[in-house]
Amino acid sequence: MPSVLTLIGIPGLEAVQRWIEIPFCAMYLLAMVGNSLLLTIIKSEPSLHEPMHIFLGMLAATDIVLASSIMPKMLGVFWFHVPEIYFDSCLLQMCLIHTFQCTESGILLAMALDRYVAICYPLRHAIILTHQLVTQIGSVAVLRAVIFVAPSLLLIKCQFQFYHTTVISHCYCEHMAIVKLAAGDVQVNKIYGSFVAFTVAGFDLIFITLSYIQIFITVFRLSQKEARFKAFNTCIAHICVFLQFYLLAFFSFFTHRFGPHIPPYIHILFSTMYLLVPPFLNPLVYGVKTKRIRIHVIKIFSS
Repeated sequence: MPSVLTLIGIPGLEAVQRWIEIPFCAMYLLAMVGNSLLLTIIKSEPSLHEPMHIFLGMLAATDIVLASSIMPKMLGVFWFHVPEIYFDSCLLQMCLIHTFQCTESGILLAMALDRYVAICYPLRHAIILTHQLVTQIGSVAVLRAVIFVAPSLLLIKCQFQFYHTTVISHCYCEHMAIVKLAAGDVQVNKIYGSFVAFTVAGFDLIFITLSYIQIFITVFRLSQKEARFKAFNTCIAHICVFLQFYLLAFFSFFTHRFGPHIPPYIHILFSTMYLLVPPFLNPLVYGVKTKRIRIHVIKIFSS
């Protein structure tokens, strides 16, 4: 078992990857500023201490960890020519990436549940989604992610004792990129990785879709056009966030596992965008579409 691994960056684009890192770094910095600003506003403003905004704060915290789990090492590989990473550090990075990917999917499901209760059962919203329940839902989202990702770590640590190379053809430590290094049967790891991806994302996406079908049915039954528009408008930001997260997720997943003829740099670019674009876009979407957050942002920059 190697003590140090080497990340080569983006195979096929080594000559230009220092330039490719510029937009990635810009997205990362904007994601850090935007999500930190969201967290600050939600924490400091008592009127925003309600389920929708608490879930949004959880999403912002998850995005900060998710983006930060890959960007520092990518900067080291692309700009400072430090491709080495300790084996255990590589496994830690892998666990952080996949744990918080799974956590983010769970939080998006919780946000869909919140909108479903708020629109379909508005008089019971405060009774059903108490602060205690919201905290429990967030804890379950994290716990579920840990339970699903931990076996991948154990399989790698216990099943693989010999590696035919220490060079990772990637710019960060992704699960399948590590598995491919092993000298032995990696089929169990591949099957388990696919199982987790399909189970978590598929389960969450199905229930998010069912929630929004019921929401749309309820909205279109409203008699007043103004009430219908207001109810629909509160869901637009959520729908945008759901679409960009799951579309990038499934495109990255399917090209990685079922696109053997696609150049490796396409896989890597899309998997990297999948980890950076949602943290970058989420605060922009909610900052523009959520009136109360937009008002507080304007106050901060105008003061």
